[in-house]
Amino acid sequence: MIPIIDAHHHIWDLAANRHPWLQEEPPIPFRYGDYRALRRDYLPADYRRDAARQKVFATVYMEAEHDPADPLRETRWVHDIAAREGLPDAMAGAAFLDRADAAAVIRAQAAMPLVRSLRHKPKGVARPQDYDPAHRIPGSMRCPAWRAGYRHLADSGLHFELQAPWWHLPDALDLARDFPGTLIVLNHLGLPADRSPAGLAAWREAMARLSEAPNVRVKLSGCCVPGQPWAPALQAPVVLEAVRLFGAERCMVASNFPVDGLLASFDEVMGGMRAIIADLPEADQRRILYGTAAETYRIRTGDRLSP
Repeated sequence: MIPIIDAHHHIWDLAANRHPWLQEEPPIPFRYGDYRALRRDYLPADYRRDAARQKVFATVYMEAEHDPADPLRETRWVHDIAAREGLPDAMAGAAFLDRADAAAVIRAQAAMPLVRSLRHKPKGVARPQDYDPAHRIPGSMRCPAWRAGYRHLADSGLHFELQAPWWHLPDALDLARDFPGTLIVLNHLGLPADRSPAGLAAWREAMARLSEAPNVRVKLSGCCVPGQPWAPALQAPVVLEAVRLFGAERCMVASNFPVDGLLASFDEVMGGMRAIIADLPEADQRRILYGTAAETYRIRTGDRLSP
């Protein structure tokens, strides 16, 4: 079994930290529907129990929408957890690019040993038919204030974690071209929730255009479809198309746990990913399962790849 670096997972302690979406009422609208099952602590022991059968040897923590008033508190907490528990090996922190403190927060995050990237989910429209590239929605990738904050990433050496639906990928392509010194890591395959022939064709076209930017990588993750079981037959069309477009050297697997645990087990997600890419050359499988993530998040593999 080829080892895995899980390039995107969360942990949280709801007694120690404030996560409004996990603690406040009413719950926010969520792409997977009812997420109340997530409103419990999820700590390294829980993650290790879920991942026990998949030979995960390193992980990357993704910011979990901690209290926006103090994004650095989440980062310090993750560093404390890593020092005690040996997990995660790297992390993506939070910054709010359209706020006045964006530059200061980016500098502070970059000074933390485990931080490799930052995420700020840009605003957008909820449906592809409402997308207009001429819009300058406040907080979007085309918002002047948001882009002013984004500009500071190049000096920090940090990557940007992009979570946006596929119809906003033209904005991401412009961002990648305007700021070629900043690596963009697209989360969750651009959220291809619509698996109809028309939906997949539109997603594929947007991904194909984005793949033209060399400073973009893709996480093969977060692709659960509400109401349908996680199965290789369901996910293979989007996973293999992303690999075809971007190449194995720009793709990496990730569990998105515990969030994807709402609809699938860790073994179903990661075992399914192994099954989907099983016919690719072994060198490509290794890139997807750990090599791209190790390079992207500067994780030293050392002797941890030994049988």
